[in-house]
Amino acid sequence: MSPILLRPIREQLEHDRVIRLLVVRLRRRYAVGTNLGDEPEATPVKSLGEDVYPDLVLVTSDSPRRLHGVIEVETAESVNHLEALAEWVPFAKARGAFYLYVPAGTTDVALRLCRQHKIAVSEIWSYHPVGEQMRFTMTYRSGRASAAGRARGARPGKVAAKRDAGTRTGKSAKRAATKKTRAERVAPKKKTVTKKRAATSKKKAPAKKAAGKKAAAKK
Repeated sequence: MSPILLRPIREQLEHDRVIRLLVVRLRRRYAVGTNLGDEPEATPVKSLGEDVYPDLVLVTSDSPRRLHGVIEVETAESVNHLEALAEWVPFAKARGAFYLYVPAGTTDVALRLCRQHKIAVSEIWSYHPVGEQMRFTMTYRSGRASAAGRARGARPGKVAAKRDAGTRTGKSAKRAATKKTRAERVAPKKKTVTKKRAATSKKKAPAKKAAGKKAAAKK
């Protein structure tokens, strides 16, 4: 159980709102389990042989289904040493990634606590309300999480590169074929014009010779 037994009502409402917004954001990619106070069914995960209850539990939607990671949402009151030792440590030791969401302005404190207690946090996100909406910003990502993200994106990137190369090759071939067709259409016209000019020149040559002979006879 969290050392913060009772949050201020305003913070508790904001905490629950952030959790529900994250469910909407993540449910397209994962099966999301929640551990809100008013939820009838809890979603525990194993950590060091014991059940723990993070705010959100992410399970992969593809087969075989496996635990992807857990999310813990904190408020300004709960970013402290007691919370880090009581909850962040066991959450980080559960199988999968550990994502920490804290209010904007407390990310440096959260990262310092994680480093001080050697908590393997995968990502730290800040949240703050903007009007009626909530804005989320990633402020920290571990080296292991970055490497995993690059590994997931490598193969799709290669496929996209091949697809783009094929598209470029196809366009180049199409342009070359169009140029060839145009050249073939223009070439016969040039030959025809050349032949006409040659025939006209031949007709004019005898006429010029005859005119020359008449001029010589008069003389």
